[in-house]
Amino acid sequence: MSIWEYANPVKFMRTSGAILPWVVAGAAVCTVTGLVWGFLTPDDFRQGSTVKIVFLHVPAAMMAINIWVMMLVASLIWLIRRHHVSALAAKAAAPIGAVMTLIGLITGAVWGQPMWGTWWEWDPRLTSFLILFLFYIGYIALWSAIEDPDSAADLTAVLCLVGSVFALLSRYAVFFWNQGLHQGASLSVQSGERMSAVYRYPLYLTMLGFGLLFLSLLLIRTRTEIRRRRLAALQAREMRA
Repeated sequence: MSIWEYANPVKFMRTSGAILPWVVAGAAVCTVTGLVWGFLTPDDFRQGSTVKIVFLHVPAAMMAINIWVMMLVASLIWLIRRHHVSALAAKAAAPIGAVMTLIGLITGAVWGQPMWGTWWEWDPRLTSFLILFLFYIGYIALWSAIEDPDSAADLTAVLCLVGSVFALLSRYAVFFWNQGLHQGASLSVQSGERMSAVYRYPLYLTMLGFGLLFLSLLLIRTRTEIRRRRLAALQAREMRA
């Protein structure tokens, strides 16, 4: 079985319809359990109860960057192989990524105010994340501004390629810049820098939940986009008739 079989809208609709209920159930269980577990953890000895924002901030920020990477891959597939499902999946993912980025910005500001004494700082990491949010908005607006879906897919794919620079900066800014107020990576393989297990395990579960939540919303929105495309094709056929 080839993965390219799922570029067929009929195959995609059949398969996604079968797995969607399971993905939604997994997302609900992992997200709710992880958040409840996380917010029931004890206060940190330095950050107090503010540390619990990490259970929203880190998964949202992680998904904001990874969703753009997913859009990049889908856009490249469209440009190279011209599979419409990949273009529609990228289009469907953009609003989800924009919301995740906004959650990351808001929760970061809520955390930063008591920790840094300011809601915002033009830190290189924060700035690149804000620019990523603007690229999400521009991507969505560009899809809406162009009537021909293939032309819209082409132009938004190019925009996605450009915006990937800021997605990578947001992901690896911790390694590029040591200056600034933003702390280092919340999760590290270095034993001396690792988050305490009392916070780490519920965070892992919440991250899994956010990943499944994205997959659920992506499947739902992509299925909707396919139905819209079919409806538009039927309407155009009726008008010609």
